[in-house]
Amino acid sequence: MKKFFYTVIMAAMAITMLNSCLGKAVEDEYKDWRQNNDAWFQQQAASGQYTMYTAPWDPSAKTLIRWHNDTMLTKGNLKPLISSTVDVKYHLRLYNGTPVDSSYYMTNPADSIYRSIVSQNVEGWMIALTHMHVGDSCTVIIPYQQGYGSTKKSDELLPYSNLVFNMKLVDIYKYKAN
Repeated sequence: MKKFFYTVIMAAMAITMLNSCLGKAVEDEYKDWRQNNDAWFQQQAASGQYTMYTAPWDPSAKTLIRWHNDTMLTKGNLKPLISSTVDVKYHLRLYNGTPVDSSYYMTNPADSIYRSIVSQNVEGWMIALTHMHVGDSCTVIIPYQQGYGSTKKSDELLPYSNLVFNMKLVDIYKYKAN
């Protein structure tokens, strides 16, 4: 029984060391990309064009938002909760302008609409959407820590990528104000 216990412990240590080495390899491979994303995010935060919002559930989680509409005109509109299903139109690009994704290629559930539950998106989207009212349009800059972190999602979406969304909250699905 002791031999089995020590074998399990040794296997767990080996897996931990392997994961640590693989994580370090990813970090080293994308070091310049990460530094460029960090520097660009800091520039945008200091530019005065964006307002920084934090998550009530994690004060270290931050997202930059620049509004494109008069928020005084939409402040009486519905505002999604973390559990709300929302309809959003968006364009996604990287900090260097590389286009990655867009809801404008979608036809389901409706033309150009992306529908999802707020909590089923990256943390930066959750922060942004819970600060928006229906009808608001904005540019949202999500640092990689609140996006996909050190995960490579596609050939364009590399680890440590800040996400830049131009988005509009179109509706809160199946919610009727009384």
